[in-house]
Amino acid sequence: MLHVPVYREPGRFAGWLANYGIWSWGDEIVVGFTVGHLQTGAGFHARDDRRPFLPMQARSLDGGHTWTVAPVPCRTPGGRGFSADEHVRPELSAQDALARRLPHLPLPCPGNFDFTHPDFALLCARTGLGGGTVSWFYVSQDRCRSWQGPFALPLFDQTGVEARTDYLISGPMVCTLFLTAARADGAEGGGVFCARTLDGGRTFTLVSWIARAETGHVIMPASARLAPKRIAVAVRAHDGRGGFEGGRHWIDLYLSEDDGLSWRWLAQPAPDTGRGGNPPALTRLHDGRLCLTYGYRAAPFGIRARLSADDGVTWGEEITLRDDGGCHDLGYPRTVQRDDGTLVTVYYFNDQPDGERYIAATLWKP
Repeated sequence: MLHVPVYREPGRFAGWLANYGIWSWGDEIVVGFTVGHLQTGAGFHARDDRRPFLPMQARSLDGGHTWTVAPVPCRTPGGRGFSADEHVRPELSAQDALARRLPHLPLPCPGNFDFTHPDFALLCARTGLGGGTVSWFYVSQDRCRSWQGPFALPLFDQTGVEARTDYLISGPMVCTLFLTAARADGAEGGGVFCARTLDGGRTFTLVSWIARAETGHVIMPASARLAPKRIAVAVRAHDGRGGFEGGRHWIDLYLSEDDGLSWRWLAQPAPDTGRGGNPPALTRLHDGRLCLTYGYRAAPFGIRARLSADDGVTWGEEITLRDDGGCHDLGYPRTVQRDDGTLVTVYYFNDQPDGERYIAATLWKP
């Protein structure tokens, strides 16, 4: 097991990879995240909300051993960051840029993108959380070296749609997105659903609800295709007690056997993800097993994993990838598998509560 730095700068806050995405082509791996400024004593996340968060991406050409970092090469509303409005003051937000009609506003997608292009990638983006959240997406056909967009996503008759990058491709013009909806009352995390395009991104329709939250929240789906018609989706869940940091936080797994038309609860692979919870990353391994990775936000703080050999019905013992975090402000992983079987799990981390938040990768064999 090897831990390597991806991005680390004193005084900076880098984080929340689960909101952005990871893409791989053999030993070439690209991962997205956001970078702002550190401020100690700022609460759950030690960031300075008076300064912007801007989207970044890191690229490795050697299977995750070394990385180069650059801004995400895409147009954003008002030149603002995205998928981070909840971490900055309103005047710095993408939502403010949309309200003021600043360029570059999300526009209708022309469609006819070939999702099976060998260098294809899709990146989802959003404003904030809860009611009023607007989402859009970008498309790349050159391994994230450039992004076309922003292209608007519909609200699907919801009060808000919180899009994070999670999708499955099943044909040149067919792509399914897995998304979070706000509650009817405008609160965050009313449930998760899947939406599909049949025309290369020009239009999307809501296919089905995967899970809804009666109390607490159900958010941040992570999907894996098990067979042509079988899909597993892991979700981040909270029972709603004790505010955001209180109560119980866990990860549930749902299964569809009809290509996303209907879903049933399958298992609870991670019964406890610590204070505030953490989203799942779900990866189908070359040998057919499922791998779940997630941050653990209770002492000892760190990154953990579980494996399933029966398509998610049962799960093995928890695997500790690392347990040396300084506090609970960590996690949000993304995981891909190299051709040689090595897993590359990328996440945000800290060594001490007042230290910078940085991006690291763990290379490990399941």
